[in-house]
Amino acid sequence: MRWSSLYLPVFWCRLLLVVKCSNVLMKVTNSSSSMQPLTLCSDEESSALLQFKHSFSIDEFASARNPPGHSKFESWKLDGENSDCCTWDGVECDEDTGHVIGLNLSRSSLYGSINSSSSLFNLVHLQRLNLGGNNFNQSEIPSAISKLSSLTSLDLLSSYFSGQVPSEVLGLSKLTSLVLSFNPLKLHNPGLNSLVENLTSLQMLHLSTVDISSAVPDAMANLSSLTSLILRDCGLHGHFPVDIFHLKKLQVLIMDSNQNLTGYIPEFNQSIPPLQQLRLALTNFSGELPYSIGNLKLLNVLDLGECGFSGSLPASIGNLTELVKLSLDSNQFVGEIPYMGSLSQVFSLSLNYNKFNRGTLPWLGKLAKIIVLHLSEINLYGSIPSSLANLTQLANLVLNSNHLTGQIPSQLMNQTQLLVLDLSYNQLQGPIPSSFSDLKNLGVLDLSGNSLSGTVELGNILKLKNLSQLSLSDNNLTVLSLLTKNTINATLPKFKLLNLRSCNLREFPDFLRFQDELELLSLAQNEIHGQLPEWMGNASEKILPWANLSILDLSFNMLEGPVPIPPLSIFSYQISNNRLTGKIPTQICNATSLYWLDLSNNELSGRIPLCLHNLSKSLSVLNFKGNTLEGTIPQICEGGSMMRMIDLSQNQLQGKMPRSLANCSTLEILNLGNNQIEDTFPIWLGALPVLQVLILRSNKFDGAIGSPKSNLEFSQLRIIDLSYNSFTGDLPLGYFHIWQAMKMVDEGRLTYMQANMSYQVQRRRWNDSYEYSLTIINKGIKTEYYKIQTLFKAIDLSSNKFEGEIPGTIGYLCGAQLLNLSNNALIGSIPSSLGNLTSLESLDLSQNKLSGEIPLQLTQLNFLAFLDVSHNHLTGPIPHGKQFDTFENNSYEGNPGLCGNPLSKKCGDPLPPSFSEQDDEDSDQFLTATDWIIIYMGFGCGLLVGLFIGHILTSRINECFVKTFGRRH
Repeated sequence: MRWSSLYLPVFWCRLLLVVKCSNVLMKVTNSSSSMQPLTLCSDEESSALLQFKHSFSIDEFASARNPPGHSKFESWKLDGENSDCCTWDGVECDEDTGHVIGLNLSRSSLYGSINSSSSLFNLVHLQRLNLGGNNFNQSEIPSAISKLSSLTSLDLLSSYFSGQVPSEVLGLSKLTSLVLSFNPLKLHNPGLNSLVENLTSLQMLHLSTVDISSAVPDAMANLSSLTSLILRDCGLHGHFPVDIFHLKKLQVLIMDSNQNLTGYIPEFNQSIPPLQQLRLALTNFSGELPYSIGNLKLLNVLDLGECGFSGSLPASIGNLTELVKLSLDSNQFVGEIPYMGSLSQVFSLSLNYNKFNRGTLPWLGKLAKIIVLHLSEINLYGSIPSSLANLTQLANLVLNSNHLTGQIPSQLMNQTQLLVLDLSYNQLQGPIPSSFSDLKNLGVLDLSGNSLSGTVELGNILKLKNLSQLSLSDNNLTVLSLLTKNTINATLPKFKLLNLRSCNLREFPDFLRFQDELELLSLAQNEIHGQLPEWMGNASEKILPWANLSILDLSFNMLEGPVPIPPLSIFSYQISNNRLTGKIPTQICNATSLYWLDLSNNELSGRIPLCLHNLSKSLSVLNFKGNTLEGTIPQICEGGSMMRMIDLSQNQLQGKMPRSLANCSTLEILNLGNNQIEDTFPIWLGALPVLQVLILRSNKFDGAIGSPKSNLEFSQLRIIDLSYNSFTGDLPLGYFHIWQAMKMVDEGRLTYMQANMSYQVQRRRWNDSYEYSLTIINKGIKTEYYKIQTLFKAIDLSSNKFEGEIPGTIGYLCGAQLLNLSNNALIGSIPSSLGNLTSLESLDLSQNKLSGEIPLQLTQLNFLAFLDVSHNHLTGPIPHGKQFDTFENNSYEGNPGLCGNPLSKKCGDPLPPSFSEQDDEDSDQFLTATDWIIIYMGFGCGLLVGLFIGHILTSRINECFVKTFGRRH
């Protein structure tokens, strides 16, 4: 035993030496082999790869979604050093067998179709396949993919595959990674539930923009190996399974742009996943953020923009020190914004459009790496923080729509990395610093909607060669363009967007002749006068030179000459309130993307172009009012329409209303007032489902209005003006029954009727609105409404030839604020049901033949500011109390039978004290206390019983006064 123990170590040493020598020999052999490479790839697989290569063409721009790549096929040859396919670019082989197990042709500029006969599916040993970033020309994913049963990774990202994802993909049971994002694919039958049940080993599932249109199955939470789940914009709905948040390996969860997907963010106290990215933007997730979200220490991206989250932001957000991007835009967050100065790695912070408490953010200067800072409309007060000067990498600063005051700090001019600076719609004052020209990299500058003052020399701003968006509108600035034609040249910045509205400009800026990239130009509300410049054409025809122009607003100036011809790209063309003359150019009809067209309040003549029907599928706003246009109205809405507002008022148009208007199914406002149209009441417009405003004022309409054919006609009508025509017959009793919108007493927040438009300029989304306007007689005065409140409801049937009595059913229209029935031939008494119109502000019944007394119920109209019952045959005392004590003589003149204040005519002696002791025959003619209770109880809005009782009791009042004071004539 002792001998063995002495010699055993020697034995192991010798053995170790033999092993080392063997290893050296193997290395030498391998080194020799590397000098004479062996061919590993089989002829069959080489041939399959070459056939696959030759089935496609090479197109540098094959995939519009990806930047151009390079063709990996250049090395695919069977000669010289490239004879082994395992050395070909993008090909991976197994070191032991030589079989092709990986093929990566991503962004290889492939273009062409693929089907099940493709030689690709002969590579049966493939484990990894990446064809992303090519263009397979809307091919369906071939069912032969089932031959690749060893696949563990399949990547078809942005490769123009289409159709239903075949069941054969779901049969690839070894898949751990499946990427089908950004293809026009469907996953319906089989659907997401089948995929989850079959591919249980998935670690990565990316299906963005694939049309799934289903709920997220609960079984998704059983994919215990899942590390990355990206289902952006898939049409998902229902409730998101909360257990997915607790998958132990989950690093990336991106579900944004699924607007109908609901859910909430759970607590992260027990099971804390290694989440690095959490993106739920543009979903319907809601609730409060849990304080335990601060436990996700690895989180580097948190994007919850445009969801339904509410409550206060937890202070624990400051614990997420790995965050590089934080976006909480457009939620309902309230309270204080917590301290975030500890987010030292964050380069993008966006808190826009929340309802935080009024405050400042003194910690902003600690975000040393911040590049993008978006703080729009979050209730910021005070001056612009001076600590922003510390943010030396800041490139994008957006502080618009807050309550910032003071001057623009000069320190901002040191931020030489700034690309975007938006301080619009605050209360900033003082001059624009001249040192703005030091911001050499600035591309976007928006200072509009402040109280900035002083003179701006445009030439200084034009030194910013990278500037593409400039907005100085709606300040107290005077913008001067002292540049001469000789100094203007191609070295000027190329603007995409230029907004100089209300900048006291007196001439058309000449440098615009060089701005061939303009997409948006607004010079509205200035003092620009005279003809448009010569470089737009001669005196008889002006052509706008900007081929890419989408938005043009030259309204409210003093421009003269012809209407300039817009480019085909235009979709908002506003040139109203100028002094333009001549005819409307027919070339406008070629702009088939035109959305808003406003040429109102000029001096245009001639006929409306017949070709306008070419625009019916795009045009939303058509406004030609306030010109001297003549002839008939063309068939505007033939073949369907997107029209929401048509205003042709204050012209000299003749003939009948075009029956094609019945096709304008989206029409909200129709204003044909102040023309010479001869027609009957357009009952055929009653079927328009959203028509809210109908103005036919001051034309030559005649005949009886008649009765509606159904209870749904004009159901949304809120404003109707038929005044100054020749309508005859009774008032439209049938319509008083069915004007549903008129019956509603709205108590919502103040909003205005408008058409909205969204457009994109230089990869930035802009929203704009066109506010509707109208002119109507209100409180006896012609009133121009530059904005129409959505709560405003008005009925003007004045100055016609209506006869008969005012029907009691007019009391149904409880929401009406203006009622004008004056200057007709109406008879009978004023219905007491008018007391139901509790929103009424203006009532005009003058110049009729009404008789009887003014109903006491009218004294309950608490908002009544204007009353005119003059020039009728009314009798009896004028009611008193509340608003009636504010009306003067002219409200009642021309009624000899009326008496009492404010008229000088008294109503006789007061009742004698012994009046209550009269005999029963007399006393029962007077109202008892019970009678009055019934009156007030009965006159609820729309209550027929109340109307009936009110009529009886009003008769008793009349009889009472006749018996007491005698009949008045």
